[in-house]
Amino acid sequence: MEARWFLNVIHDKFRKGKINFESTLELLTKFDIPFDYVHVKYIFKASDSLKSGTITIEDFRGIYRTIAHRCEIHDLFKTQSPNHKLLPLSNLVQFLKNEQFQPEVDEVVAAQLIAKFEPIEEAKKNSQMTFEGFLRYMTSEECMVFKSEHKTVYQDMTRPLCEYFISSSHNTYLISDQLIGPSHLWGYASALMKGCRCLEIDCWDGPNNDPVVYHGHTLTSKISFKTVIQVISKYAFLVSDYPLILSLENHCSPKQQEVMADYLTNILGDMLVISAIDDIMPTELPSPESLKFKIMIKNKKIGTLEETLARKGTDSHGQTGEFEEEETSDEELDDNPSHPKQPLLKKRRARWKGSAPPRKKQKMKKIKIALALSELVIYTKSRKFVSFEDSREKQFFYENNSIGELKARKLAKLAANEFVQHTVRFLTRIYPKGTRANSSNYNPQEFWNVGCQIVALNFQTAGLQMDLQTGKFLDNGGSGYLLKPEYLRNRDTQFTPHAISANCQPVLLTIKLISGHQLPPSSLSRSNKADPLVLVEIYGVPEDHAKQQSCVVKGNALSPRWNETFTFNIQVPELALVRFVVEDQLSLTSNDFLGQYTLPLLSMNKGYRQVPLFSKLGVNLRPASLFVHIWYFNQ
Repeated sequence: MEARWFLNVIHDKFRKGKINFESTLELLTKFDIPFDYVHVKYIFKASDSLKSGTITIEDFRGIYRTIAHRCEIHDLFKTQSPNHKLLPLSNLVQFLKNEQFQPEVDEVVAAQLIAKFEPIEEAKKNSQMTFEGFLRYMTSEECMVFKSEHKTVYQDMTRPLCEYFISSSHNTYLISDQLIGPSHLWGYASALMKGCRCLEIDCWDGPNNDPVVYHGHTLTSKISFKTVIQVISKYAFLVSDYPLILSLENHCSPKQQEVMADYLTNILGDMLVISAIDDIMPTELPSPESLKFKIMIKNKKIGTLEETLARKGTDSHGQTGEFEEEETSDEELDDNPSHPKQPLLKKRRARWKGSAPPRKKQKMKKIKIALALSELVIYTKSRKFVSFEDSREKQFFYENNSIGELKARKLAKLAANEFVQHTVRFLTRIYPKGTRANSSNYNPQEFWNVGCQIVALNFQTAGLQMDLQTGKFLDNGGSGYLLKPEYLRNRDTQFTPHAISANCQPVLLTIKLISGHQLPPSSLSRSNKADPLVLVEIYGVPEDHAKQQSCVVKGNALSPRWNETFTFNIQVPELALVRFVVEDQLSLTSNDFLGQYTLPLLSMNKGYRQVPLFSKLGVNLRPASLFVHIWYFNQ
């Protein structure tokens, strides 16, 4: 049956006896089997023994089998098929229930799969699946490792904003480094297309009373604030319906702040949040659901939200407010170069000369804000972080803090539970330290572990940190909002990531790494070869951090087989991310990155699954994939 079907598909192309490489690619496309051009090219060359640039029908059959007929999937098919040739409907139902962990599946669902994936009409009519159909099913979206139900918004979106992790960008306008790199509108469009829900805009006085956006006190290029807001208006809700926060790093004079306020109100229109819901003073932050398609301004603010609501409808142009704030500390200067009081090298030399000078009383600085801009700050008023105690006593629910990574890391180590209790109440933004001149990133996991909602990363910089960010926010439909676990939302929480309590429900995770398929060849290889190995990494609370490595398969990027099993004990599964990394072993001490995939542990399907692979820059390397068996359960 399969042989007849195969010949029917290809016989027209072989009327002249042989076909060239282009025709080979066309035929493979007809079979609806994904293939990698580089792998097919080298298999074609090996099949063309006469070096004529053409192959016979038997050569093509060999190429098709090499690309499509994966031994590991054929072995699985034979274990499910009574005669090793056909899979009856009832056997397919049992496979889906027992091996793919889909207990709700019945014959109706199985029949739909046969109708969708079985290419041979004769088998389809008899409600049977051939190996060809099984292969297409096993390599389809239906068998991907990421749960399909997590590709849409499924979490409760009616809780206050502070109860969510929010996908957040730092220096969004940069597409390179922080010293001489270009500022570009694409930074904003790109971040929004990746589901980002908090953008940073560094605003400075520009010529002709027109504010500009760039990284202050550096040689980065400048772009117009107006065009930034126009791009944001265009891309804001293409990927996610949920609220967008514009975090203003505001260095403008009151006069140009008024220009900013006019641009925001005129360009964003009804999208801009300019008052509380129903003009009523709230008692807690609104929910993402209640702010759908809305844009909030995060900035310093004059006075209270009550005062703003009382002034609603009055013209505030020409009015300026002023307040005092402590000067930025040395530690914060290290974190944020937007306020360089002295060159970094000079400051370090001063510290090396001897013991630290006695702490002086902090100087106060005056900050002037145009009332027109201040009035646009409703739910996201920036407030300088002093201490957890100060916030408990004095901070309003609509005020948020920005804390540099160095200070935040220290607080997370020394006062983790206090940090968690702080983030239960208030939106907290973490930003990279200023010495990251090349726009490198910190590990966001350590701040998610203490409940920080706005963990801002340099989206323009690829690597592990952005892989974790991308992987985490795949969940909940890629909406950019993830409901935090209950122990990071409860005001009485005793949770700390450093000492896991008995209340947590640990999970035992088992991953059988079976094989790889059409992996990217080695960058050093002249053929389609590589010496691949796989790392399985767990990121979460410190106790859950783990890494296990497979053996190396020599000279095979097309179809390496491992058949190795990795087991992990995961104490806090709700915070755990699983990362698959494929590397090419160049030497005993050096490996080359080939691809990776990261996802939340609780978004993993059980059973036999395909793991897609992505490049360093986040490009899907389809059809490159890993074939695994996943199993996990509560202990």
